[in-house]
Amino acid sequence: MTPRRRKMFGLLIVAFVALWVWWSYGPRTPATWTSADLSVLRSLSLDSLPALPADPSNAVADDPRAAKFGHRLFFDTRLSANGAVSCATCHQPERQFSDGLPKGRGIGLSGRNTPSIVSTAYSPWLYWDGRRDSQWAQALAPLEDPVEHGGNRMQYVRFIANDPDYRSEYESIFSPIPDFSDAARFPDAAAPIDDSQINAAWQSMSASDRRLVNSVYANMGKAIAAYERLILPGHSHFDDYVGAVLRGDDELSRTILMDEEILGLQLFIDEARCIECHNGPLFTNNEFHNTGILSFPGDLPDRGRIDGVRKVLADPFNCLGDFSDDRNRNCPELSYVRTGIELVGATRTPSLRVLADTAPYARKGQQATLADVLDLYNRGPLAMIGHNEAEELNLSRRELNQLEAFLNTLDAPLATAEEWLKAPK
Repeated sequence: MTPRRRKMFGLLIVAFVALWVWWSYGPRTPATWTSADLSVLRSLSLDSLPALPADPSNAVADDPRAAKFGHRLFFDTRLSANGAVSCATCHQPERQFSDGLPKGRGIGLSGRNTPSIVSTAYSPWLYWDGRRDSQWAQALAPLEDPVEHGGNRMQYVRFIANDPDYRSEYESIFSPIPDFSDAARFPDAAAPIDDSQINAAWQSMSASDRRLVNSVYANMGKAIAAYERLILPGHSHFDDYVGAVLRGDDELSRTILMDEEILGLQLFIDEARCIECHNGPLFTNNEFHNTGILSFPGDLPDRGRIDGVRKVLADPFNCLGDFSDDRNRNCPELSYVRTGIELVGATRTPSLRVLADTAPYARKGQQATLADVLDLYNRGPLAMIGHNEAEELNLSRRELNQLEAFLNTLDAPLATAEEWLKAPK
């Protein structure tokens, strides 16, 4: 090849690379939003989020005294078998109340990823499999889980009764704590858990004494829930963009999101079909879906909601249970809950309002990055158990990058006062 031809060939290569870079990453003019699109954008904006829903099952849900009490309980490592684990061990404020691990770690290794508790006051179901139906019922479960806090309810209620400060706080909110000092009636360790000795001690107690313990125990969960109701998402760049678009302020809207982010938003609500599950101002329908995520290495396929629904119906602290404060037992979610075979392998749709600091993703942290999550949905693989509801998308690499760019616009500081985001003094 002559020097002239080599030079021309080199220039062609440079031009081709420049064209490829422009095509892959260069700006494009985003589509104009139709009236239908604007309606969808409005529905996704945090400005459309209604006021906190009431929780009739928790009489102190919005009591500031209960929130303060629950705040202390949330960060107290003494509420564990080894004195080293608190709720905040896994639900870390600096990580959007998650922990950055594939599976949660307390006293031992949990079976699933730690979901964020941000905005869970809006969800009718808690946990990946929805095995609890309120924040306060959920708050109780880790306390007795052998790989999380590892304690038992007799231990906890006696601790509250014997700590002067906690006892005073409790009684100012609820009622006088029963006298648990009689060891013949109230063993040192007792609870209806899998530990045979502790369970036997629980069964040896009278029904009325077990009810006294359960009542105090339930109130602990209700106080923690009063605190957790304060953990809410804040306005993001996406919300600012929607506000500008809805006001018709084109000049401002162009300064808030980049073209690639807007194109990702368009994909989100159209071709990528994300909005079918991730809808509403919290980007979740609070339902359960099987999306074909592979099992965690070495684990059997997770049965998900099909087991979770059985557990929530049997939970004595559910909305219909004896410890609910709703005298009318108005619990439509629980009363008409789905129990069909389609729930095999399904898990709760997480909110997309908390992404950047909550990796890895999925119920067992199988997906390390957002790119991994998007790649999974793009392929739509067969589910290892049950049926994958997500169909193959066949999006290009650029479109996947645009989707990820949009998802990152949802990140924002929490709309929660700083005092609640750290351990109380």
